[in-house]
Amino acid sequence: MNLRDLQVLLAYHYWARDRVLDAVEALSPEQFTQDLGSSFKSVRDTLAHIYFAEWIWYMRWTGTSPAAALPADMFPNVGTLRRAWNEHENKVRAFVDGLGEEGLNRVIDYQLLSGQPGSSKVWHMVQHVVNHASYHRGQVTTMLRQVGAAPPKSMDLIRFYRERDG
Repeated sequence: MNLRDLQVLLAYHYWARDRVLDAVEALSPEQFTQDLGSSFKSVRDTLAHIYFAEWIWYMRWTGTSPAAALPADMFPNVGTLRRAWNEHENKVRAFVDGLGEEGLNRVIDYQLLSGQPGSSKVWHMVQHVVNHASYHRGQVTTMLRQVGAAPPKSMDLIRFYRERDG
């Protein structure tokens, strides 16, 4: 993995995030928080989980290991989540941009939410953040269909490359 590839992967991640958030904006407040019996009960809770996981990893990269996730209800609507995530995106991109090629293989020690120790290369963790979000965006797509809403535009990586490369 090189720095440019990691930056492109992050660009994909935020492109796909915006597509899913755009689709979710069509939901009523009730649909946004409706218990659908998934891994995280609602569309809101699933999206908040993606955001919180990214936030937790970023905190680990910058020297702090949070002991708990933040509550999903801090996002009463899609707008509050989008604003927080856009602000957070700037921090993540700045961190990755500042790594340089030599920083990609740096190993960071951290604690998991369980308190167990962890240790990983930076590029592995960033790649994990993107992959983890892809998994849960798929769940949100299913949840949108469950409530009768339109799914997001394609979030496939190849679609991102096609659009980016024109």
